[in-house]
Amino acid sequence: MRLLFSKAAVKDLVRLREFIAQNNPGAAHRIAQRMRGAILGLVDSPQIGRPVIDVPGEVRELIFGKYIIRYEVRDRLLYILRIWHGRENRP
Repeated sequence: MRLLFSKAAVKDLVRLREFIAQNNPGAAHRIAQRMRGAILGLVDSPQIGRPVIDVPGEVRELIFGKYIIRYEVRDRLLYILRIWHGRENRP
């Protein structure tokens, strides 16, 4: 299965890492590494996330600690749509 990130998801990752790094650069690195591992795990088990109701397609969310990774499965493609902290307002 191929893994792709939307432009919005890439911006989310950069924004979250920069925010955490302001106070704790080491934590920012550790969280980024763990999140990378969680996302790579989705490649092997894409059905692990819960389905998102009222959204077209096979959109799912993986709760990863304090973060939410929203993704879509399309044929042999895992498409990361957005990544948020649980306390953030989401569109």
